[in-house]
Amino acid sequence: MTGTFLQAAKSAYKYPLLIKQLWHTPLMQAPDQVIVYRGIKRFTYRQLRERIGQLASGLARLGVSAGDTVGVFDWDSNRFLEAYFAVPMMGAVLQTVNVRLSPEQIAYTINHAGSSVLLVNDEFVPTLEGIRNKLPKVKRLVLMSDRAVPQAGALAFEGEYEDLLLAASPDYSFPDFDENTVATTFYTTGTTGSPKGVYFSHRQLVLHSLAEMAFFGTAAKQGRFCRDDVYMPITPMFHAHAWGFPWTATLAGVKQVYPGRYDPALLLKLIKTEGVTFTHGVPTILQMLLAAARAANTDLAGLKMVIGGSELPKGLARQALALGVDVYAGYGMSESAPLLCLAQVKSADLIGDPEKEVDIRTKAGMPAPLVDIRLVDTSLNEVPHDGKTPGEIVVRAPWLTQGYVDNAEASEQLWAGGYLHTDDIGIIEPSGYLRIVDRMKDVIKTGGEWVSSAQIEDLISQCKGVSEAAVIGVKDEKWGERPLALVVGDAQAGDDLSDTRIKTHLNDFANAGVISKYGIPDKILFVKALPRTSVGKFDKNELRQKYGTP
Repeated sequence: MTGTFLQAAKSAYKYPLLIKQLWHTPLMQAPDQVIVYRGIKRFTYRQLRERIGQLASGLARLGVSAGDTVGVFDWDSNRFLEAYFAVPMMGAVLQTVNVRLSPEQIAYTINHAGSSVLLVNDEFVPTLEGIRNKLPKVKRLVLMSDRAVPQAGALAFEGEYEDLLLAASPDYSFPDFDENTVATTFYTTGTTGSPKGVYFSHRQLVLHSLAEMAFFGTAAKQGRFCRDDVYMPITPMFHAHAWGFPWTATLAGVKQVYPGRYDPALLLKLIKTEGVTFTHGVPTILQMLLAAARAANTDLAGLKMVIGGSELPKGLARQALALGVDVYAGYGMSESAPLLCLAQVKSADLIGDPEKEVDIRTKAGMPAPLVDIRLVDTSLNEVPHDGKTPGEIVVRAPWLTQGYVDNAEASEQLWAGGYLHTDDIGIIEPSGYLRIVDRMKDVIKTGGEWVSSAQIEDLISQCKGVSEAAVIGVKDEKWGERPLALVVGDAQAGDDLSDTRIKTHLNDFANAGVISKYGIPDKILFVKALPRTSVGKFDKNELRQKYGTP
């Protein structure tokens, strides 16, 4: 169909949705607002924008031009924030290198992305020394450091980051170009096979920033993010763009605090001394933060925290709420840039029923603006939103990756039928809230029934004395599979935790009809720790390899 097009004036500006456009608002409304790094460095927005120009000028002098890829090895810092803007604003591609991958995987991702220049925190020099001869595409290295004397090791660097900026002009002229130009790439953290590269355009990231700001800003009471907030990420900037918030926070012109390497005591100190009111992270980080607060005999009143990456257990949510944290879940994935849903509590549900609030806060939540989310069966037929019928979650949104880098087969599988497949199973309630039932590969089939490992994990986490739990399916001759629970006890709760207590706890839920009797594990193993992926999720492949054989 062809519609009617308006005739534009010859001089009309077409306004491409480029990352550089995110700077108009903060420079007008909040030029003197500050960005803080670990409490030791402070820059105004005006100064940071000048540093972005200097970084671009310095990179250009090193030979970086449009279409080149620049990789960054760093913890959450003002330097990383400057690269978030300078590199894509040049028309180059920013690769956020996941420093928690194995050295072999790090080398693979850098080569696969084609990075020709690397900005490297000197904490990672030993890692880079071990793989430097495996990086034929990397031509130049720039050293970054918080030390008085940077540690370059045996590597040949072009110079130190701050020296690069000092020798460069802030007046770099960032050009206009097609808004569909690739701005960033990073790699998924699958536990089998090589990591897969996802990529995002300027248009996608600008729309994601606008939708994120609108979604958080339209909350009436609970879970709001606004220009009066103080933002600090506790999700690595190398993973899923730190949920896109460095761009959104800059667009909003808020005070920003970057903590570097995550240290619970420092995080708590920055929250208190810098007045941090908004953050996000995985459940493990929240556990660390709560433990630090309890050790310091302080609360976290006034802090809003979104939890993603894996399910927010109800037991952990209750602990956070007890210490004053406005905690709630978010849902997304690497392929979705990542925002899809938020479990904000509607005003009508803020009625003083703590258990109802906890139930809402731990769901995946309601879809963000512009997100088309559906539940489908194996034939891609939509299933009802009745809060009971499970289906695979498939989505459309204007910021989803359009495929995997140089992997046509996996890209087509990702987008089979014209919707992006999440590989998550969920239910949608009539109220519009989504709840994740399980990962497709983690659902346990026992005695002809499907058992959600995520649901059993959540219920076990609510048992007194449990710190965390993971549930996997193990082969069983009679039932096909049976759930096996691996439980980490809470050291502060004493030594009376037992498999009998946990089974009794689960049996109460079975008697109430919450779960099937089939969902109660025959065997519960107590372990000191649970293996995790580089982004903090339980590494169930490793658990299945270690414990999956009866």
